[in-house]
Amino acid sequence: MSERDLIKLCAKLSPVMADSVYVYCSFPNFVLPIGLPTICTISEREGLTAVVPREDAERLSLPYTFEARLITLSVHSSLEAVGFMAVVSRKLADAGIACNVIAGYYHDHILVPVERAEDAMVLLQEIAAFSNR
Repeated sequence: MSERDLIKLCAKLSPVMADSVYVYCSFPNFVLPIGLPTICTISEREGLTAVVPREDAERLSLPYTFEARLITLSVHSSLEAVGFMAVVSRKLADAGIACNVIAGYYHDHILVPVERAEDAMVLLQEIAAFSNR
């Protein structure tokens, strides 16, 4: 069951970092190369944005930006939960860590700069520890 309660969400956020490095690519023609795996896409006026494993972008010689690690907040958060991502993004912002949020059906996911990923994990664990007091 999805959780809406902010205190419970923070207490159970359980961050898990993926092994891969991900990057953002843009496709002005709105067409992905055949076989390019993505973790998410979004259609914008300027083209199709795709978040893809860096190794695949490099293999296909695709231009990319923002090398990031993906952190999944393993709590089953409701899409209607209020304030959860505000708490997470504020904690990271206060430490000078950029985060880009992807909301999935079951979980929220954040992409943080590779060089700050371990710092982000520590801060996310602090949210849970503080909420469990």
